[in-house]
Formats: sequence, structure tokens, C-alpha cells
Amino acid sequence: MSMKMKVKVHKYKVLNFLTRKFEVHKTEPPLDIKKTFLKFANGGNLMFNDQLLQFMMEYQGEKNCTIKDLEPIIEKILHEGNSTCNAEGCKGQGLSLNDFINFLLLHDFNGPLKNEVHHDMSAPLSHYFMYTGHNSYLTGNQLTSECSDEPIIEALLHGVRVIELDLWPASSKDGIKVVHGRTLTTPVSLIKCLESIKKYAFIKSDFPVILTLEDHLTSTLQAKFAEIATEIFGDMLHCPQTDCLTEFPSPESLKKQVVISTKLPKEDPQNEEELCGKALLDSMVKLKTEYLNESYEDEEDISTKKPNLRGAVQYKHLITIHGVKSKGTIKELLKVDGKVRRLSLSEKKLKSASESHGTDIIRFTRENILRVFPNGERVKSSNFRPHLGWMYGAQMVAFNIQGHGKPLWYQQGMFRANGGCGYVKKPEFLLCKQSDKDEFDPKRTSPVKKILKVKVYNGEGWKSDFSSTHFDLFSPPDFYTKVCIVGVPADSVKKHTSVVMNKWFPVWDEEFEFPLTVPKLALLRIQVKDKDKGGKDDFAGQNCLPVPELRHGFRSVPLYDKRGKKYESVKLLMRFQLENVE
Repeated sequence: MSMKMKVKVHKYKVLNFLTRKFEVHKTEPPLDIKKTFLKFANGGNLMFNDQLLQFMMEYQGEKNCTIKDLEPIIEKILHEGNSTCNAEGCKGQGLSLNDFINFLLLHDFNGPLKNEVHHDMSAPLSHYFMYTGHNSYLTGNQLTSECSDEPIIEALLHGVRVIELDLWPASSKDGIKVVHGRTLTTPVSLIKCLESIKKYAFIKSDFPVILTLEDHLTSTLQAKFAEIATEIFGDMLHCPQTDCLTEFPSPESLKKQVVISTKLPKEDPQNEEELCGKALLDSMVKLKTEYLNESYEDEEDISTKKPNLRGAVQYKHLITIHGVKSKGTIKELLKVDGKVRRLSLSEKKLKSASESHGTDIIRFTRENILRVFPNGERVKSSNFRPHLGWMYGAQMVAFNIQGHGKPLWYQQGMFRANGGCGYVKKPEFLLCKQSDKDEFDPKRTSPVKKILKVKVYNGEGWKSDFSSTHFDLFSPPDFYTKVCIVGVPADSVKKHTSVVMNKWFPVWDEEFEFPLTVPKLALLRIQVKDKDKGGKDDFAGQNCLPVPELRHGFRSVPLYDKRGKKYESVKLLMRFQLENVE
């Protein structure tokens, strides 16, 4: 070993020792927390049960909290062996300042959001944003990845409620496969997908799973699909009582049911023609330029075969949410005629339509369902900013859940609301009829309605979840926190704390204020990074939270990796206050 290498190794060992020594001695608690503790402990060294209850009700805003709720938590903290009170041989049943901070860091008790469903779930489906997947069967990119039921299972376990399946004829026993047509993706069995949906549909949420079908089947195979779906789902499969809905059913009425959404089958052989599947399916098709510009979802089917009318009726009987073709002018497509339906637009078409028909889009989405899907050129399964759809009331903003990046964090953040059930009630201004001059316009700057105050105290857990050399080889990381608002253009802003050098347990103790004109659509994006002087700052965790759902007071905020998986130990201690503007 060279002398230079020996010096380097020695330096590494010394720094490792210093780092371990630092871990034992965490920094002093923030002044805010000290003052709050002393206030509710009446200036004493311990906070007793009744005082903690008073703190929870008055400071944290937990009006329904009781002593019975707190007792097991207090007991756990006092008997874990790290309580200052226990260490000093204290026999009282109060919390010391350190115990109090440990209590605040309990995510299950002091998390930033409510864990239960609390929105009204009895309104029509059109009144809700729905956690929606795009090409839910793909494991990776849109052109060459494998099709599988695994990403469907993962999506359902994360709370996704709208699953998309592309159906094509196949030579297999059931005659139907799930595959991204006209690409080199490998197919997966329809039966396998449906069986997995049945098994995992209602583990995360009891509210309905909607299957949006991109159907490239002959009417005979449509009848086959109806037979397979009925056999697999049984009573779970919702069958509408009428072919002509004037209002969608509610999520509450559809609990633990699977709902089908697709275009109606072709029933008139004189006016409609069908797909001749086999010759097209078994040939290797080159990627076309059109694919990169638009989706094939609304492509006309070509065939010389006459429809199987009996099969079409069987298939039609399963369809609750009727899809329509996005052909014609945008004004015609957005016409409200009393018969509710689902319209699908690419992100590109929606953006174009919003420039001149924003009011029409909002009026359409009060009663009907709008689905927005990624442009065809997103071959790597990237996503667009979901507020593009939400601002105009689009219920199904379809995302490539297998991707990652900020847009997916926003989608995950929105659907942490309402207990993570996959359905979020839209704000009233997107539901109530208004005159033209009073209609909501997300591009128009409105008066500030709320002030969100966010304080970032400190963070912990990186030393447990990351290796000692993950961020820097020879020293602890240099953490800072980005705090951003994502919402309508007028509200979107980015801020960040200072950089805390060489600390595994950073303390920032910094507060930020965000004036919000449309707080109901705002998300709070939190991201921690390690400052790197020589290149790109390292990712150290993120979370995205719906502003209307934030619980006031001191909160333990868990951080997630780039794909949205929660770290075991990494968390921030923060404070939230949302104040009305007089």
C-alpha cells in the first residue's frame, strides 16, 4: 500500500470515529419545541397525561383525542429504555422534553395527514379525482418492455383505482392477450391479469376498481371477454341497470366492485366494421411516425367481418362508463347532452383545448369523466405535470406508475389525501355551476385565500437507512431541504433551507410562508438533498403532501425514495399552519 493510500485510509478511520461519536450526541431541541413543552408542562420538567392531552387538543388541533388514546403511547415511550425519566430512576408517568420530542416523531400518531377516509363518498364518480394508471401492465418503457400482472398488483397495493388494459386477439386458449399493440412489448395473459386484479383489488381500499379497456377485439372475442370477466369476478363485477346513464353511481355505492369503462361495441353491420385481428396481430409491425405524435386509442378498426350481435350485447351489458371517440371539434366533444360518458384526450390535446375552451372543459367534467393520458413520445414511460388535468376537473389523469420523477411524486401526493383510498373529492369551484364571468379559470390570478406557514426543524434516520459512505466518502453529508408549492401557476414557488454541513442529524429551524390563491389544488413538495460542490446534488428523500389535508402543529414527515417507497427511518420534524386571509 502506498503512503498516499495509507494516509487516506487513516483519515477515513478517524472521520468514521468522529461520525460515530457525533451520532451519540444529537443537537439541542429547537427553541419552539422547548417553549411549547414548558407551556403545557406548566414550567415543569415533565409533561403529564392531562397536559399532553391539552397539548394535542389545543396546539395540534386533535379535538377528538382522549386520554385513552395517549396512555399506550406514553407507556411505550416510558418503557422503551431510552426515556430520560426512566434513566434517572423517576417513578412519575410524565414525559421529559426528550420523551416529548420522541412522541412528536411518532408518525402513526403525529403524521402530517389523516389516516381515515373523511370525504363525502356518496356523490357521482364524476365528482372525484381518481388514482389512475396508464398501460398498467407494462414493467418499463412503452416499446420493448415486458407486459406482466406484477405492475398491476403493485399499483393496486399503492391505492391505484383505475387500471388500463389493452386487449388484442391471441392464439392462446382464451383468445385474448394484454399487450401494447404495434410495439415489441411481450404479452401477458388476460386471465392472469384479471385474476390478480380480483386478488389485490381491495386490499388497500374498498372503493371501486375501474378497468379502462383499450379494446381491439372482434365482437366474438368481446363476448369471450364478457364470459371470462363474469366467471373470474362473479358478484364483484358491476353491471349497470340501464344502457343510458344520466348520472354516474357513487364510489360508496360501488364499494368492492369492479367497474368496466370502454367504448360501446359495434352493433350495426351496415354502419360499422370490425378489426380483423389475426393477420395484423401475428405480423411484426414497424413503429410508425404517428405513434410518436399521438395514441392509437381512438384509431378506427378495419375488418370485413360482420359483428356478432349477440356477443356485442353480452359485452355491452358490462360497460358502466361509456367511452367515446375523440374525433371532431373540441367544442363538439365537450358538449353536455344529459348522457354521461368518458372522453379521453392526450396531454397535448388537453393543453391545446385549455387555451381556448377551458370553461367548456370544466363544465364537461362536472357531469362527465375526462381521462388524460401521456403523449406517445413518452416512450420511456415518463409523465406530465398532473395539474394540467386537475385544474380543469379531469378525473382520470393517467400515469405510468412504473416510472419515477417529480410528476409521479405529485400524483402520489394528491392521492395520499382522503386516507389514501384512491378517490379525492374535487373542490366545490369545479363542481358548482357558475356564470361565464364567475367560472373558475386556473390561468387567472385570484386573491390570496390562505397563508401556509411551514417550519423545518430537523431530520434524522439517514444514518440507519444509508451506508456511511453513500453521500460522501470521508465525511457526513451536507443536507438542505427544498420546500415547494405545486399548484396553479400563480401559487407555484420554490424555496429551500440553508445547507447544514457535515451532519447526519441536521437542524435547520427555518420557517417559510406561502400565499395561496387556490389552496384546494396545492401540493407541498418536500425534498432533502446533499450539497455536492463538485457536481449534481445527491437525492436524500422526498414527500409530497396535499395542502388542504395538512394537520396543524408539529408533525413527523416520512421521506420516500425516487419511486415512492417509504424509507424505514428517514423523517423530518416540521410544523404546519394554514391561516385564512381576512
